[in-house]
Formats: sequence, C-alpha cells, structure tokens
Amino acid sequence: MADTKREIERKYEGPPAGGDAPLPDLTDVPGVSGVIDKGVAELDATYYDTADQRLATASLTLRRRTGGDDAGWHLKLPVSEGVRDEIRAPLSDTVPEDLTALVRSRIREAELVPVVRLLSARDVRHLVDASGTLLAEVSVDRVHAERLSGGAGSAEWTEIEVELADDGDPAFLDKVEKKLRKAGLTRSASASKLAKALDDTAPRKSAAPGKTGKAGKAGKAGKAGKADKVADASKATATPARPEPPDSAPRTAGDHVLAYVRAQRDAIVELDPAVRRDVPDSVHRMRVATRRLRSTFRSYGKILDRTVTDPIGVELKWLAAELGVDRDQEVLTEHLTAALDDLPSELVTGPVQARVSTWSGARRSGSRQRLIAVLDGKRYLDLLTTLDTLVAGPPLREAASKKPEKVIAKAVRKDFEKVAGLVGEALELPPGSERDLAMHDARKKAKRTRYAAEAATPALGDPAADLVKSMKSLQTLLGDHQDSVMVRGALRELATEAHEAGENAFTYGVLYGRAEQRAAALEGALPGEWEAIEDKGAV
Repeated sequence: MADTKREIERKYEGPPAGGDAPLPDLTDVPGVSGVIDKGVAELDATYYDTADQRLATASLTLRRRTGGDDAGWHLKLPVSEGVRDEIRAPLSDTVPEDLTALVRSRIREAELVPVVRLLSARDVRHLVDASGTLLAEVSVDRVHAERLSGGAGSAEWTEIEVELADDGDPAFLDKVEKKLRKAGLTRSASASKLAKALDDTAPRKSAAPGKTGKAGKAGKAGKAGKADKVADASKATATPARPEPPDSAPRTAGDHVLAYVRAQRDAIVELDPAVRRDVPDSVHRMRVATRRLRSTFRSYGKILDRTVTDPIGVELKWLAAELGVDRDQEVLTEHLTAALDDLPSELVTGPVQARVSTWSGARRSGSRQRLIAVLDGKRYLDLLTTLDTLVAGPPLREAASKKPEKVIAKAVRKDFEKVAGLVGEALELPPGSERDLAMHDARKKAKRTRYAAEAATPALGDPAADLVKSMKSLQTLLGDHQDSVMVRGALRELATEAHEAGENAFTYGVLYGRAEQRAAALEGALPGEWEAIEDKGAV
C-alpha cells in the first residue's frame, strides 16, 4: 500500500558539477544548535511520464529510486509553491497500480515510459535544535541526468535542497534562506530536478517552416462545432487535447466564458487524485465543478453552441450523480444526528440513535469501490477527453466575439429574472408541499445564477461579485429549507419503522415538530431576504 508524506522544501542553485558546494556554516541560523553530517548517499532515480510529458506539464513527478533511506516508487503531487504530497510505494519492476490510478486523469490510456535517469551524490546534513530535534535536512546534490526518451542528451549540475522536518514551522525555512542568500545562493529556476533535466537535455531544434503543431490541428478540428465531432473526439484517448491558456487577458464574451469553463475542467482533472485518496471535501469540490460546468453551458447558450454542449451536460449530470452517491444520505444523517444530540435526554425515548444508524446504513447504496470504478471507467475518461476537445476547439457562436459587458450581462440578468419568478411563485403559495417544491426549484435556479455571475465577475467586476454573494445567501436559506423537507420525510419513515417494531415513536414526532418550526422560520425570512436582493438588482 502507498503512504503519503507532506514535503515542504526549497531548492537553490549551486556551482557547476564537480565543484565545491557553497554551503555556508549553518550553526548560527536562529534555532539551530547543531549541524550533523549524515554522509553521502548514492541515488539512482528513473522518472516516468507519457511520451508527450503530460505529468511534467502538470508539475507531477513519478520516479523509481534506489539508494538512500526511502528507496521505492514516489509520486509527487503539487499542493502549493514549495509544497508537495509525496505518495510512496514499495520497489517493484513496474509502476504500481496505486500510483498509476492517481495519474489516470492526466494520462488516460497512454503508456508510462522512462523519460529521464538521474544519478545523484547526496551529501546530507541535519539541522537540529538544543534538544536534538530535527528542524530541517539540508543536502548538496551533485546530479548527472540522462535523457531516456525524446532525445539522448545529458546534463550535470549541483543544487542545494532544504527540506523542512515533519510538523516543522515553515518560517524556519526563511531563516535558513537568509543565510544561504548571504552566501550568494539563489532559488533554483526549476521547480524540480526532473524539470531541469528535461529542459537541459531537450533537443535544440526548431520546427520546419510551414509545419502545423498539435495545438493548431486540435484547434482547427474543434472549430467544426458539430456535436458528433465532439463525441467522436472522446475516443481519441491516445493524445488528449490540452491547450495552454491564452497568453493575453480575456477580451471577448467568449474569452471570459471559456476561461471559466477551462477552470472547471482543470478542477475536475486536478481533484481526481484527491478523490481517489479520499481527501476530505474532495468529492464535494469535484461535484461542484461538474455542476458549474453544466450550468455554464446552459446559461451561456448564446456563446457556446448547445447542440454541442447539451450532450456533454448529460454526461456531467451523470458524473455529479455518481459523486453524490452516499453523500446526500450522509448529509441527511448528519442533520438527524445533530438534531437528536440537541434534544434534551428526557425527550428521547427508545433506541432512537441505533435506529437512525441502522436506517442510514441500509440506505447507503454506494461505496468507495463504486466511485473508484467510475473514475477508472471509459465513460468518465471519455468525458474528460471530450472536455479537452471542447476547450481546444470551442463551438463558439456569433455572440462570443462581442464585448462581454452586453452579452454576458444579458445572460446573467436572464437567469436572475428566472430566479425572481420562481421566488415570487413560492411566496404566493400557502405552506405545504407545493411551496416546498417551488422553493427547491428557486434554489436550483439561484445556484445556476450564482455560477453564471462567477463566470461574469472578471468581466463585469463588483456588480457580478455582489450578485454572487446575494445568490449564495439565497441559496443557503433555500438549501436549509430543503434540508428540513428531507429531514421531515426521513423522520416520517423512521417513525413508521419504529412503530412497526413496537418502539415508542414519540421522539421522532418531537424532532419532526422542530424541523417544521425551522422550515416555517425560513419561509418567514424569505420575503425579507428576497426584498434585499431585489433592491440590489442584477448586473
């Protein structure tokens, strides 16, 4: 099984390979009481990637390394600048399945092949405090790189690496850096050894005149704007189209919408490893990204051709549903448990907590295994490739070339007007199931309007940002109301089961009454909430 280590480190430029390491005396760094020489380790690492370097493009590294005290397979996932999660697996002759799965959203069906071999002589020193506790590990690495695919170049260099000890204070790295800078060292221009190796060993030749690159071909193919062509593109898993973001800032309405679409596509791909690792909130965040994409396609139909995007929206809806398996039931159980915990003990009669737990477990239809199977499945991987193809060659309509102030603002106002109509309908209905349904419909439309305003914010500024806040507030109120509807339905079901089992159903009635009061309070707050939103208006 793979395990994970959070790695916080900084790299610095050293002298040419073979020279003396310019490492100053670090004993006078604040907090350091001793520098322990740990000797030199000989490291042999082979880095794997696709032939077109999809992992390197995403700043991911996958290697098989021998030597040192952590020999094995290492997959490094970027978290933020200078911070990476290193996923480790035992040594084997082939790439471990666990690690391959974590890069599946990047590589799709492409093969992982050796791209670079690094031979490093690592001179290690430990910085410790007065109690002997490790503060950081400082290493001077003399590196020899050999290109294994895409060329046959080699390179040599020396670098200094400072890695913070587990649970260490990142501010300590600033203290070490101050000392290193005084000694003439500077931060490395490369984010990793692999990045430097690929750059230093890359073939230095220009493309022949008149040649068209892959991005150009993808762009021409995408401009056909036909639904069947986008669908067919999902089959081309060997080389998914992953264009770079435009160099210039968005100017047209199409530029702004595509920037938002691209961000959500990227979020889905980037969250895939986190979902597989069961990182908290990762499933919810991926689900939100799918919903944002689908809402954007529907809100901005004047910009992106819906004959192309509607079929993709169907697939996004499917993915959101798969991501929601168990989650909705989990949220409902959390509400019931919290309500029960808030109840005075004298109002709890019978095995209520046990019944809630049993009821919840029986209704959890999904599993981690099911979700992983979805992420490994052809339908999901085809969806990712289809999204890549759409971004590479978007099905733009005539309005996409116009100024965003008119086109985007009109789309947002249209969504806002729909919300206004649904809220108005809900307010006119008496309390009951019809009002509950109307409020739920208004909530879904408020969410869509919020996402449309998010996409519009870079173009329209504060008015769109204010609308995002307003719709989020409305969505929260209406969402809390919908939760109360779901809770009351669950309580009716639980009370029936308890009665049939000969248990006292009193507590379920008390909880139902409280949920009903909560719903009434939210319904009472809706007119004032909506009046405040209407006063602000749309964009």
